[in-house]
Amino acid sequence: MPTSDPAKDLETIFTAALGRIDPYKMITNHVRLEGDILVVDMEGEVRRVDLTPFSRILVLGGGKASARMARAFEELLGERITTGLVVVKYGHTDTLSRIEQVESGHPVPDQNGVDGALRLAELARSADDKTLVITCISGGGSALMPAPLRCVVNGETIELTLSDKQETTKALLACGADIREINCLRKHLSMLKGGRFLKLMAPARSLNFILSDVVGDCLQTIASGVTSADEGTFAEAMGIVRKYGIADKLPPNVLKVLTLGEKGAVEETVKPGDPVLALADNILIGTNQAALMAACDKARELGYNVAPLTCLLTGEAREAAKFQAGIARDVRKSGMLVAKPACVLLGGETVVTLAGEGKGGRNQEMALAFLAEMDKDADSGKNIYYLSASTDGSDGPTDAAGAFATPELLEKARKMGLSMGKALAENDSYHFFEALGGLYKTGPTMTNVCDLHMIVVI
Repeated sequence: MPTSDPAKDLETIFTAALGRIDPYKMITNHVRLEGDILVVDMEGEVRRVDLTPFSRILVLGGGKASARMARAFEELLGERITTGLVVVKYGHTDTLSRIEQVESGHPVPDQNGVDGALRLAELARSADDKTLVITCISGGGSALMPAPLRCVVNGETIELTLSDKQETTKALLACGADIREINCLRKHLSMLKGGRFLKLMAPARSLNFILSDVVGDCLQTIASGVTSADEGTFAEAMGIVRKYGIADKLPPNVLKVLTLGEKGAVEETVKPGDPVLALADNILIGTNQAALMAACDKARELGYNVAPLTCLLTGEAREAAKFQAGIARDVRKSGMLVAKPACVLLGGETVVTLAGEGKGGRNQEMALAFLAEMDKDADSGKNIYYLSASTDGSDGPTDAAGAFATPELLEKARKMGLSMGKALAENDSYHFFEALGGLYKTGPTMTNVCDLHMIVVI
């Protein structure tokens, strides 16, 4: 049977999910050396790469989990690695000796990210046909490797700046654009994204190890697809600008590049069929689905009847919370989906359309909206417990992975006179849960495969 502390069970289930998607373990468990042969055995597909033709091995990459991935390759290849560089979020470094780490800003890029991305570009250009490049790519790479595009159109040099990219990222986050839409613009404003990093490496061979932080695990979306083909176009990017009506919020040079690109005057990102793609092996090492299945296993072990619903949850966070709260009430009332004691699990990545000036993230907002639904419930959420959290340990620009919604927290909020409606209107979920003691903090997890949402009904 489950323990007497459902909230603690939710933490235990989440921790088990993180264990399954530890990128260090994913690599050390599935990549090995047999003499001079590097063997990659992932999901039943075996790749064997003879290292003897290569005079240099570079380890390059970026993302919240890239340092932990790089550590695995340092231990595996040792002195075979010539040099390397990974760009990580502040606080997400690991113990490395041969591969350098640069810490930079996320979700809004900063100058450290630009400097790191430009150094990655320089190392990529140094590669030749005797070079093997191993890349470590994970979620967050889009913001952490912000190499602004420089192009020449009709004799005019247009050089984007860090400020241009920061303002563009802020405008996209604020309007509620989803990650695919955000990355479409990022790709077309970058010298690395949309396969351009791969093009800089040519004619080198590359093995690209990728940890997915996007719903559906589309390679061209993870870290904006630095080593894969991009089906998006400048025309699509301009369509997104028009859809959200943000043209007046974009810096002039950004709008100029997008407009000229739509007219065909700026070189497109790498498209399917480009010969450079034959030089690359893109290898997916971890997904939200894997985390969800590990959570299911742990919940069963704790004695819950388990119902995994989806790893493709998207949309507005507060609307997704209403849907989940309805499921919880159904389970409590009739066991319609699964019998009690029950654990219902979902994964994915939602968005928040900002209307207020508060602080929070999509998981904290979802937990707050879930708590607001419990507040409307005739039984005040009795026997229902909820946790929504990001697998990277940082939900939005905060130090919390997410937050809980429980009957005990609801009662405490009422006694303290805290207004859920006001906090939602201000997008101020962080301060609401901070006052309530309902934040869930893990610290940096060194992995990143979107979010997990877990409902326990006893």
